[in-house]
Amino acid sequence: MSSTATQSTSHTYTTADISTVVRRFGADIVMMAQSSAAITEAKARDYAHDVEVLAKSGYLKSVDITLFSGTTEVRATQYVVSTAAGELSMSRPGGVMWPRVANPYLRIVLRYTDAYTSLAREATSGRLKIGWAPTNADTSHPTLAASGGRDYASNGWGMQRKDFAA
Repeated sequence: MSSTATQSTSHTYTTADISTVVRRFGADIVMMAQSSAAITEAKARDYAHDVEVLAKSGYLKSVDITLFSGTTEVRATQYVVSTAAGELSMSRPGGVMWPRVANPYLRIVLRYTDAYTSLAREATSGRLKIGWAPTNADTSHPTLAASGGRDYASNGWGMQRKDFAA
């Protein structure tokens, strides 16, 4: 005798859920900016704004933020979007007090969903504050080691954060 069981799960979320999660991301990037002095707080808020616009439109897949000292990676954090984030919990932002280094540079790389077509780019371009450009930057952080992370989620939408340090 054999038996079969099927289970389906659906997760629903609203743009308010996305805003809730992106506020945590925004707090993180402002903390990175303030502690490292690599960018201004205002610029960090502009990045968070664009992340929210793209996320609410369903175009955001991930965000990678890397602190460089000249050309040397010092710290990095990756945020991976989940639209089925029922397993993620809501953590408090923080843990990203990055060091002040010589010649600081903050690189922010966005990865998009397949839905972010040229037509979608046109539709969102007027709402974005940053002039995003294509890149082939390596975001695997081979010179850094994974050092923890946090989850940010509200209902079915979330961002899983992975931290990297030297």
